[in-house]
Amino acid sequence: MAAIVGKKLGMTQVFQEDGTRVPVTVIEAEPNTVTAVRIPDRDGYAGVQVAAIPTDEARLRKPALGHLKKAGAPPSRVLKEFRDEAPEAQIGEQLTVEQFEPGQRVKVSATAIGKGFQGTIKRHNFHRGPVSHGSHNVRAPGSIGASADPARVFKGMRMPGQMGSRRVTQRGASVVEVDAERNLLLIRGSVPGGKNATVEVRSDG
Repeated sequence: MAAIVGKKLGMTQVFQEDGTRVPVTVIEAEPNTVTAVRIPDRDGYAGVQVAAIPTDEARLRKPALGHLKKAGAPPSRVLKEFRDEAPEAQIGEQLTVEQFEPGQRVKVSATAIGKGFQGTIKRHNFHRGPVSHGSHNVRAPGSIGASADPARVFKGMRMPGQMGSRRVTQRGASVVEVDAERNLLLIRGSVPGGKNATVEVRSDG
């Protein structure tokens, strides 16, 4: 499984050989260092832990800094595990964008942009009510079905509340271009998160 942690820089466009314009999201993924390898016999599952996105050494706590130095990794602000049925990486190994190739399908995970407290129309795509004849139910959520029986509101009702600012995994994206010299991945498809968001890119399927 190909996987890497990077930073979302923004969007641009590239032109293919036939002149087709393709919108892409640019992800900067500097080499990730493998800091731990999980095996089923010892850890109960198989996977690889990587350190990504370099930072100042003074920003890290001593236990984290010691863990990174033991693996030969530079000071990094992100430690992420990728579960893999058969991890082949070794501690100290560098994972780069060269794992990926143009045309490869990937899935991208990140924390979505926070939208704050939103109503049901924006949050759940509800329709609005009529605006004629003195209607007072224009953007209100309407009845939620509670009466004398069951005399309560069921959990999971689609209602107003906090929107965004949660982990999202977007599938169906594809790699358009790999720039190994500048550690860049150009991905076509929706990529969650705002500018400079930390994103995880994994092969899909």
